[in-house]
Amino acid sequence: MLRACASLELIQACALIHDDIIDASVTRRGYPTVHIGFADRHRGLGWSGSAERFGESAAILLGDLALCWADDMLREAGLDSDTAARISPVWSSMRTEVLGGQLLDIEAEAGLDESVDAAMRVNRFKTAAYTVERPLHLGALLAGAPSELVESYRAFGSDIGSAFQLRDDLLGVFGDPGVTGKPSGDDIREGKRTVLMAVGMQLADRDRPDLAALLRTSLGDADLAEDDIRAIRTALTELGAVDDVERRITELTERALGTLDGSTVEPGAAARLRAMAVSATQRQY
Repeated sequence: MLRACASLELIQACALIHDDIIDASVTRRGYPTVHIGFADRHRGLGWSGSAERFGESAAILLGDLALCWADDMLREAGLDSDTAARISPVWSSMRTEVLGGQLLDIEAEAGLDESVDAAMRVNRFKTAAYTVERPLHLGALLAGAPSELVESYRAFGSDIGSAFQLRDDLLGVFGDPGVTGKPSGDDIREGKRTVLMAVGMQLADRDRPDLAALLRTSLGDADLAEDDIRAIRTALTELGAVDDVERRITELTERALGTLDGSTVEPGAAARLRAMAVSATQRQY
């Protein structure tokens, strides 16, 4: 069981390694991202060719390897044939969802889809499914839980996973780099079509056209200075976008906890899930 569940960590590793390449992120949890680390190694050893190209290529392969190893760990975990058959379609769906969610994310950026619905759809597939919902789904199936309990886990996980990503959206703009391990404002420089920015532009179009122009011209500008980021933070706050996202986090969390309270989850497990939900949605990192 430990080996089967630990395979999820390698899915996470694959997703983060590839996500950092796509976003051109230079740090993750206070350390150089994998592609940056490989590029630095290339330069340090004086190898030929482009260090940046080498770093990205090596990181892509390492992310692919993590995905392969995740499959190997699950297959070699020693699960009986009936259990393996139950979880196989869920495992396959989870992999497809995270990759499809990443594709939706880059398409939203390239296609300039500014809608809140599009941003929430990315959150649902890119983050919520593989981060919380599907791991709980897999755990329930591994334990042979009845279908109604499985559905409770899934509903809880979907809501908490989405709230988790909304908190991440806020931290990407307002977080302390010393705590988050990533430069503040990177989501804006990378052109991320987050719910926070979608709500901000929607409210600005209605109430403050001048701020609408600021948000649109800033999104995706890699050369934004700290003063520019501060101006965007002020605009998002004054428009009410921050309050709107905080409200969404609260609503999703309360709905998830209501699902948990109304389920047949064992009390000890429910207490741990409740604590996890609060930690995931109120975190500062």
